[in-house]
Amino acid sequence: MLTGALHPRRRSGGFTMLEILISIIILSIGLLGLASLQAFSLRNAGNANFRGAATQQAYDLADRMRANKAALDIGSYNNQQGVQVTSCFQAAGCNTLEMAQMDVYVWNENNARLLPSGRGFVCTDSTPNDGTPTAPACDNIPNSPYVIKIWWDERTSTGALQQFVTTFRP
Repeated sequence: MLTGALHPRRRSGGFTMLEILISIIILSIGLLGLASLQAFSLRNAGNANFRGAATQQAYDLADRMRANKAALDIGSYNNQQGVQVTSCFQAAGCNTLEMAQMDVYVWNENNARLLPSGRGFVCTDSTPNDGTPTAPACDNIPNSPYVIKIWWDERTSTGALQQFVTTFRP
């Protein structure tokens, strides 16, 4: 019997094009999701870099303070704003108070260079996790530890202000 001649083959007109179009749309959505994930990852890696820089900066100032023990013992670093002292670069040198001022000045210059809107403050404080860059909220209670506070603007959609705090006793 010739069944093929009686029943001609059906054509699937356009069905393959529709499948291809749907698969391209699904692939495009997947690639957009992957690109979004990559951007999110890069932003978080940058923010982690800022937290690492803030940590290094805090320990840098703590080491500077320990190296200038005479100024640390008389409280020269407490609530120090920092000023540039040119005599520290000359052969005659500078005294311990001037060195403390210069340490905080150089440290804050590095904060501004390494962190977006980076600003730091050092003081004695019994409640270290408070304050803002304009009002560090240091209570200066005797026998409180030294507190190093660093603030910067984090690269998020809200641009949130971030803070790193470390305390130490010399």
